[in-house]
Amino acid sequence: MCLGIPGRVIEIRDDAGLPMGKVDFGGVRKEACLAYIPEVRLGDYVIVHVGFAISRVDEEEALKTLEILATMGDMVRQELATMGPGMDEPAVVSDDGTPAEGAFAGTAATPPAEPGAASRGAS
Repeated sequence: MCLGIPGRVIEIRDDAGLPMGKVDFGGVRKEACLAYIPEVRLGDYVIVHVGFAISRVDEEEALKTLEILATMGDMVRQELATMGPGMDEPAVVSDDGTPAEGAFAGTAATPPAEPGAASRGAS
C-alpha cells in the first residue's frame, strides 16, 4: 500500500536546481522533493508520497490525519520507512530500520527547534 502522508516543511534548499526539503511527520523527519509545489514555504504542511511533496494541506487537516495515522501503528511506520531517502533522525529508528515505537507521539504541531538559516522562505 502507498500512502500520501502529511508533514510539516522544516527546511527548504536548492540541490543543483531541484527544490528539496526536510519534512517532519510528527517526529520522523524525511527528505522530500518539493518540485511539484514550488510555492511551498517553511511551516507549510504538505502531502508526501514516495519522497515527493505532491500538494499543500492546511494545518488542521494535517493534524487530524496524523492523529488517525498514529492509531494505525506499524502499517504507517513501515510506510514512512520506505518513503524516499533514508531516515534523518536515527534516534527514532528501530533495529530493523523502521521508525521506533512512539515516533508519532509528538505530533507535527510541535514546532521545529531551528528550521535552518539557509532555508528559503524564512522571515
